[in-house]
Amino acid sequence: MGIDSESDLVANLQIGPTSLGMVRIYIEAEGIDLPLDFDPEEAEEIAEELRAAAQVARKRGKRC
Repeated sequence: MGIDSESDLVANLQIGPTSLGMVRIYIEAEGIDLPLDFDPEEAEEIAEELRAAAQVARKRGKRC
């Protein structure tokens, strides 16, 4: 499955700080519990990538 492929997979996503000063992205789906910890700088980079992807997706959605 690629980044541009649709999926019927349903998952829960939680994001928050840890007690050790990391940022955790926690993904839970059927048979999957995936905690991903990032230092604050990495988390900010991920946030920037999410914002950039949202801008592109918004522009693509207006073409239809």
